[in-house]
Amino acid sequence: MDHFITLYLKLFFMMTPFFVLTVFLIMSKNLIKAEKRRIIFKLGIAVTISSLIFLVFGQYIFSLFGITLDAFKVGSGTVLFLSSLEMIKGNSEVPDANAKRGGDFAIVPLSIPITVGPGMIGILMVIGAELKTVPDFLMIGGSLIAAVASLMAVLLFSNKIQRILGQEGLEILPKITGLFVSAIGAQIVFSGINGFMAS
Repeated sequence: MDHFITLYLKLFFMMTPFFVLTVFLIMSKNLIKAEKRRIIFKLGIAVTISSLIFLVFGQYIFSLFGITLDAFKVGSGTVLFLSSLEMIKGNSEVPDANAKRGGDFAIVPLSIPITVGPGMIGILMVIGAELKTVPDFLMIGGSLIAAVASLMAVLLFSNKIQRILGQEGLEILPKITGLFVSAIGAQIVFSGINGFMAS
């Protein structure tokens, strides 16, 4: 159970939920409630499907390009760490609210690359390559679905969260998320280095 909760929290923070919330509020400000809900559910489906693809087929991509798991851990961890620094500094780029209209922005850019970005893809491929048994896959799949459901809940209550936290609160939360993500990135890098040194 503890492993499930750890995986769930890791995946949830990897989705950078509060940055996604900020982008969603900006890009959906002119939409009615029904349109917002449609976008949220469309995002949930897109994030789940794309994440499962990277989770399942990551090991085959490693094999195809001759990449070792330890090397990918170092690379993906570094990308993740650098991305988190951008979040902490507040330099993450928010798309123009007028760039996409209606439900178009549910897939691009909200699902990919904002929610399922390079860091999320990297960690999914690393986790997928380490899967050994069906129960392992079911646990990862369950934690992924729980993380996606939590992200959808955050977006469904976006207006209430905005009223409670205010603009300053919404600017601070992505930075806090960035701190957690930077720690995850550093841990992945150290794991890759340890694996390389042990081999």
